[in-house]
Amino acid sequence: MAKKEDSSVEAKLRALYDLQLIDSRVDEIRNVRGELPLEVEDLEDEVLGLKTRMDKLKTDLETINFEIGAKKNLIEEAKTLIKKYTEQQKNVRNSREFNSISKELEFQELEIQLAEKNIKEFKAQIEQKKEVISETKERLAEREAHLKHKKGELNAILAETEKEEKALLEESIKFQDKIEERLVKAYARIRNNVKNGLAVVPIERGASGGSFFTIPPQVQVEIASRKKIITDEHSGRILVDPALADEEQEKMEKFFAKL
Repeated sequence: MAKKEDSSVEAKLRALYDLQLIDSRVDEIRNVRGELPLEVEDLEDEVLGLKTRMDKLKTDLETINFEIGAKKNLIEEAKTLIKKYTEQQKNVRNSREFNSISKELEFQELEIQLAEKNIKEFKAQIEQKKEVISETKERLAEREAHLKHKKGELNAILAETEKEEKALLEESIKFQDKIEERLVKAYARIRNNVKNGLAVVPIERGASGGSFFTIPPQVQVEIASRKKIITDEHSGRILVDPALADEEQEKMEKFFAKL
């Protein structure tokens, strides 16, 4: 087998166009997946966030219920003290003791009123939290169903394309090994800088594929001669003649069918 550096320009052009067809096929597969992987990831994050919110809301409810219990205990303690002070007031010996016990009774009554007010506020908070929990639960169920659907879509696409994509990526590396390094680097650079990742394109209707800039007839003749690698002066893409492109496309379609 001839060394890569010794291969003819035509062979290099064919190898480059074959590589382009392989990489474009990978691009098509990935385009089919589109934004699905990111969409699934965003949905997973949203579901996790909603679950965390649900946990916090439930913890808040437990805390509020604990506070209500504490206030109810305080009320019971205050009632017990009121009963005790009321009995003591019956046996006072002077007005000073009477006034002192009266203040204690008044304080405990205020404690009960404040605790009852707190309980009422806590119960209002509970109703508000329950409403938010209900809304969050509904949103969570809807997002989980949507996530399940999107995961199903993604898994179906992956099942159909994963094997082919892996095989194509392996073939892309093999084809790169057939081409001298400087051309592979140039191909990669052009591919990264142009629309749709098309670094090698055929002439179509007198212009480079995907371009509206006409290629001079003399340059078209040079491209068709396959004696040197010519790039489009406007886009920087490597150009091949239509006949070579058709031959390689037919060959690669048969190759893809076997994957």
